[in-house]
Amino acid sequence: LEDAGYYCIDNLPANLLSQTMIFLEASGYDKVGITVDARSGDSFLALPELVEQLRLHVDLRLIFLESKTETLVRRFSETRRRHPLSSDERSLREAIVLERELLSEIAQIGHHIDTSDLSANALRGWVKDLISLQSSRLTLLITSFGFKHGIPLDADLVFDVRCLPNPHYDPVLRPQTGRDADVIAFLEGVPEVAEMLADIQAYVTKWLPCYIGDNRAYLTVAIGCTGGQHRSVYFAEHLAAHFATLEQTLVRHRELR
Repeated sequence: LEDAGYYCIDNLPANLLSQTMIFLEASGYDKVGITVDARSGDSFLALPELVEQLRLHVDLRLIFLESKTETLVRRFSETRRRHPLSSDERSLREAIVLERELLSEIAQIGHHIDTSDLSANALRGWVKDLISLQSSRLTLLITSFGFKHGIPLDADLVFDVRCLPNPHYDPVLRPQTGRDADVIAFLEGVPEVAEMLADIQAYVTKWLPCYIGDNRAYLTVAIGCTGGQHRSVYFAEHLAAHFATLEQTLVRHRELR
């Protein structure tokens, strides 16, 4: 965020958020990024209501970063850092469980990004893309993934395309992805691919107004195949192209490096 020109504040106590926003606005800051400390006690529990109040007069986006428990344990172990909520009486895993409980309410009103399999550079690019869009419109996020690596935690809708022929079993196509011409030609030669793509487009098109009416800022559609290299990538790219004329659309491929 700082690279994008934002003034950033880290680990702000929740009870200081309103005062800080007033000060920043009076000081002329128009692009601000704030992380709020979960150790803020009772004031943190009131954060969801406070965020909704701020949204009435501030262009505010709430991004909620999350990860699988095993990934969090590994990250803390690798960095040898202490979890903010851990103690002599509370283990790392217990601290993570407690943190999820504390964040459960605020998580419901934020946009989720599952960082379990994201590199720092990928996360940086994803956040940069999100903040570049108009906050007044719903943003459709379309992601491909491989079921063998787990379903994305941030998915609102999940579609399974594993029943379609897999290019992986063709030695020529195996090292390629769903964005390559040979793989595209292979999949477009299968009638069921076009049929399933049309069905998914029709489903999302039908129910998109309902999600917009629910005052959502983001809707994440996840397309999964076995490894996340071919079929899901093809579908995600085509869905993004289809909906780009209707809504703000971003596409990412979790398993492509």
